[in-house]
Amino acid sequence: MTSRPKTPLLDTVKIPDGLRKLKQSQLRQLSDELRAEMIDAVGTTGGHLGSGLGVVELTTAIHYVFDTPTDKLVWDVGHQCYPHKILTGRRDRIRTLRQGGGLSGFTKRSESEYDPFGAAHSSTSISAALGFAMANKMQNRPGRGIAVIGDGAMSAGMAYEAMNNAEQAGNRLVVILNDNDMSIAPPVGGLSAYLARMVSSSEYLGLRSMASKIAKKLGRRVWGGLEKAEEYARGMATGGTLFEELGFYYVGPIDGHNLDHLVPVLENVRDSEQGPVLIHVVTQKGKGYAPAENSADKYHGVAKFDVVTGEQKKSSGGPPAYQNVFGETLAKLANDDPRICAITAAMPSGTGVDKFAKAHPDKAFDVGIAEQHGVTFAAGLAAEGMRPFAAIYSTFLQRAYDQVVHDVAIQNLPVRFAIDRAGLVGADGCTHAGSFDITYLATLPNMVVMAAADEAELAHMTYTAAEYDDGPIAFRYPRGAGTGVEIPETLEKLAIGKGRVVREGTKVAILSLGARLEEAKKAADQLEAKGLSTTLADMRFAKPLDTALIEKLMRSHEVVVTVEEGAVGGLGAHVLTFASDSGLTDGGLKVRTMRLPDLFQDHDDPAKQYDEAGLNAPHIVDTVLDALRHNSAGVEEARA
Repeated sequence: MTSRPKTPLLDTVKIPDGLRKLKQSQLRQLSDELRAEMIDAVGTTGGHLGSGLGVVELTTAIHYVFDTPTDKLVWDVGHQCYPHKILTGRRDRIRTLRQGGGLSGFTKRSESEYDPFGAAHSSTSISAALGFAMANKMQNRPGRGIAVIGDGAMSAGMAYEAMNNAEQAGNRLVVILNDNDMSIAPPVGGLSAYLARMVSSSEYLGLRSMASKIAKKLGRRVWGGLEKAEEYARGMATGGTLFEELGFYYVGPIDGHNLDHLVPVLENVRDSEQGPVLIHVVTQKGKGYAPAENSADKYHGVAKFDVVTGEQKKSSGGPPAYQNVFGETLAKLANDDPRICAITAAMPSGTGVDKFAKAHPDKAFDVGIAEQHGVTFAAGLAAEGMRPFAAIYSTFLQRAYDQVVHDVAIQNLPVRFAIDRAGLVGADGCTHAGSFDITYLATLPNMVVMAAADEAELAHMTYTAAEYDDGPIAFRYPRGAGTGVEIPETLEKLAIGKGRVVREGTKVAILSLGARLEEAKKAADQLEAKGLSTTLADMRFAKPLDTALIEKLMRSHEVVVTVEEGAVGGLGAHVLTFASDSGLTDGGLKVRTMRLPDLFQDHDDPAKQYDEAGLNAPHIVDTVLDALRHNSAGVEEARA
């Protein structure tokens, strides 16, 4: 006799209220279905897979036990939020993840009431959850702040700053430490689960509270001795002394995939009057999907893939990725220069530092998610005569801006900033776009800012930065593959603050900075076809400006257009300031600046993003033609 197939539970759960109507014994089936749904969805769209697979049971248990969205659940970074999205009314759209007009790959306030706080950068969850907890406490409203933070995110100082300030939240704040690397505790089993249930139980917490009150009345010495005895006993059993010192009541470690362990502990914490509480949960990244479990990175970020085999549908061949050009170039330079070293903030493969580390393991430093420390560490290395390269995504370098200003620029230390993911980045959207680095760096005294138009230019700029010892220097480059140009064996040391003329013309001048050069070339071709002789210059430097070249082009052309993959305040603003200060715009010259729009652009295909931004070749042509029309109208009006 064959058994009947189980009725899919996931079909009955639209939002967490439906989940809470299930029996606890049904949660295992639901979690298995949730994991399968997520694998199938990410196989269709690509995205972050391993981190979400690791928190399927934890996500289920949190929504089952706590009263979301009244209790505010904050996921740190958000890589792991796909199961959460499926359980919170977005299952019908889950296959639009990271697609234009579809769901964000991260939590997003405008998307759902179950996303109380948007996140895509690390280590913000405890601060935000504390804010929710205290706001509800001060207004005498129900609602906790629940932060789920990974052990990697705990390497950032901001997490500890928040924990140090959290005690007054009391039982309104729950922090769940998702330890998926076994970096804090060894594998856990029945004993640790029993201990976690015991120390989170109302009986234990009540006894502890009563004992502390009695001991305090007996005097400070008695209380201090008992407190120390309990701290050391619990520290030896559970490893929570560090968090206790920060004012948290520590529970764990517990198996994050065992719902019979998770649910009782979460219920005990929910019903407790003690707090704030930190629950230490150990999970396996990529859990339940063999290809992810067996992969070195646990399928952290994947392209579309075959669900059965796990084979990713990545394009093969083609030009090398920019980050690999940087890493391999730097590794070659370090063969001849022992002073070169590289620093990354938890992104070795994303920045190409893994290529450098393979060749020079003793000179590569992964500081974890700690950009502030990484920049000041680089400053110290530079002050002692090394040639450090801080390889950090543009959007992540924002987290260390004070260190860039105070510890590097003011002291004029020769730290080299290799800024990856410059410009728009596609599916990761506005949280990861490199929109602002030209503006926030070019405004600093002593700073040199370069932008690579292609992979050969990136190699030249890496060499130029290595040889530059007069102060800080930065060079930016985009995400993805290069243009296919050949990288010469012998690299060129670029003259600081000097651009290059790519093609000569007489009427229109396009001043391009960075990787829009290919679109600028197409625009120049189209303008030439319209009879408009066009000069195209690759400026190379946003700071210092090639003022001699700018003045020459402004004095000899009717229209000058700047083009850059950055926000207002970058190349265009600096060119306009120079032109105004020099009186170059007094004779009817038309200057136009083309840059990213003053908004945060949603995730989409990069080409569509640049189309929306108005930075593709047709937009450059239209900008030139519009300037010429205005110029002609102005001339006719003056004649009249």
